Amino acid sequence: MPRKKQTNHGLATREQQIMDVLFQLEKASVAEVRDKLANPPSYSAVRTMIGQLERKGLVRRDRSGVKHYYSPVESKRSASRSALRSVIQTFFPQSPGDALAALIDDSAKKLNEEDLDRLEQAIHKARKQGK
Repeated sequence: MPRKKQTNHGLATREQQIMDVLFQLEKASVAEVRDKLANPPSYSAVRTMIGQLERKGLVRRDRSGVKHYYSPVESKRSASRSALRSVIQTFFPQSPGDALAALIDDSAKKLNEEDLDRLEQAIHKARKQGK
């Protein structure tokens, strides 16, 4: 039996796709999530995966009448920061600066003036806190 491919933050690829849909829709039924997935598995498979995400504490279930709706426990921003922190701790434990430099090096061409200003402000703030 083939192993499930894992994303960087411990979710199987399909689980991450489901989380992406829930972040996008903010609240959705199993059918609504399934409709947004590329090459969706069966309804019951999606329901099972959402149940696993609920048990992992990533998804909350709300019951409205007979229908169940699911939403992410954390905001996408909070979840992405947590995932990024985990990657930095895993691959750059001694130097978070190296991680930031790697991110900037790889995406420098895509940064606009607003992005650069925000980075300057963050660096300035970090320097003040370090004194």
